[in-house]
Amino acid sequence: MSLRTPLSEVRGHGSAKDGTHHWWVQRLSGVALIPLTIWFVFSVACMVGSDASLAATVVGSEYVKFSTWAAEPFNATCLILLVATSFHHAQLGVQVVIEDYIHGALRTPLLVAIKLLAVAFAVGGILAVLKIAL
Repeated sequence: MSLRTPLSEVRGHGSAKDGTHHWWVQRLSGVALIPLTIWFVFSVACMVGSDASLAATVVGSEYVKFSTWAAEPFNATCLILLVATSFHHAQLGVQVVIEDYIHGALRTPLLVAIKLLAVAFAVGGILAVLKIAL
């Protein structure tokens, strides 16, 4: 028989309101990804069809075209936002899956690894955009 009250047993385990912030951030990042993804797909689609026959003969012309496009300040800013938001949104989604389906000693190391991988890939993507833009 335990002398602990139910309240003392749940203290330190977070409140029921703890997940609302995570839920809101995941929804907001998802909404932010909609216009960014539409902008990216539309921009790349506009680049592709203009001189396809010339691009086939000149090696690397697509890279030069994309690099020139990505070096513009507006495009570089939107690309950085797209990369950062995508990896943050992905990390939040994978975190929810881990929290829901993985229990025990493996849970915390996986959560830390997912956060570190998301940050590493986001920083790598942002640095790649900055290298092209600058």
